[in-house]
Amino acid sequence: MFFIFSFLIVSIFTESTVDSKGTVYLTRERMVELEKQLQQMKSKGRAEMASKIAEARAHGDLSENAEYDAAKEEQGLFELRISKLEDLLSRARIIKKGDLPKDAIYILSDVTLEDLKMGGTVTYKLVSPEEADFEQNKISVTSPIGKALMKRHIGDLITVQVPAGTLEYKIIDVS
Repeated sequence: MFFIFSFLIVSIFTESTVDSKGTVYLTRERMVELEKQLQQMKSKGRAEMASKIAEARAHGDLSENAEYDAAKEEQGLFELRISKLEDLLSRARIIKKGDLPKDAIYILSDVTLEDLKMGGTVTYKLVSPEEADFEQNKISVTSPIGKALMKRHIGDLITVQVPAGTLEYKIIDVS
């Protein structure tokens, strides 16, 4: 049973964080953050949109009111963002680091790399595309570096093609 579960987890998290059923894998923290964002958008955001439209409507003839047209277009885009976020959350499943195999690099791994060209080290956390934040050193498993790291081990050398050129790293720690 554990073997089958491990195989399922490994197969899900090796190429993408979206499986064939459209499931999106998120950490609990990110799920809570997105739920709060959605709640705020539905309550305060919609109220602000309605206020903008009412203010623009008060400016007179709607057939020649560019401000009203812009506010309605903004409302449409805002509702689209809400719809996309609702869809994402409806397909989201929470993942925990403890559920993943520890024999190699997978999603939620913290990976320390030695830059073989420039020297120095950098530590990244591999996350789903929805959680990626380069400023926090959270990189997507679907990014070029993320893809190159999947299933690798301490001591492995990787070469990654990125828009800026070729990167060469040695994996020095995984946790």
